[in-house]
Amino acid sequence: MRIQESQLDPARAVSDQRHAAGEPILFQLDKGQTLRIVDLEGNQAADVIFYNRDDPAEHYSATDTIQRQGGIYLTTGSVLRSNDARAMLTIVADTCGRHDTLGGHCAAESNTVRYALQKKYMHSCRDNYLIALQHADIGLTKRDLVPNINFFMNVPVTAGGDLKFDDGVSGPGKYVEMRAEMNLWVLISNCPQLNNPCNAYNPTPTQLLIWDPM
Repeated sequence: MRIQESQLDPARAVSDQRHAAGEPILFQLDKGQTLRIVDLEGNQAADVIFYNRDDPAEHYSATDTIQRQGGIYLTTGSVLRSNDARAMLTIVADTCGRHDTLGGHCAAESNTVRYALQKKYMHSCRDNYLIALQHADIGLTKRDLVPNINFFMNVPVTAGGDLKFDDGVSGPGKYVEMRAEMNLWVLISNCPQLNNPCNAYNPTPTQLLIWDPM
């Protein structure tokens, strides 16, 4: 866990938008730009997948990222790797301290297994991803959905190798900031999960800021 404050001034951001609770978003991030994701009210999971904009077959890889850094959690200094083992982004500031690489995104199937059969058709991050890709029409489909990063989410691994979905370690105003090492598509589901107590059963908005290189 490496807490690092950012030196970037929000007033100088070239983009500053509020991402509504439970909603998807897909946008471009250019090489050299810095993206900050802010957990405005605390313990809201931002489920994120990155794609190489110049070759979308290259995407974020949890396996390569974990293997190269020798750990399962992301924080300041972590390099997010692609399925070609290339650097996609570098985390340059982080006031939360730990982000999940293993928990995946919620879907109809996981809602059924984790909670109850009647939860199957509740809105999910997988639904969000598919909606965003369908409306964008950039050549990415459900076949391109891969294991994501859960920024601000706390998923410890037990001694027996099981995953636990615990209360978050984030809080209001905590953020993570990343520098793009290539031109990217950024696909985010601001998690709509209503069944997990880690967010007090209340999805909340996030803030997305982008800076050009200094």
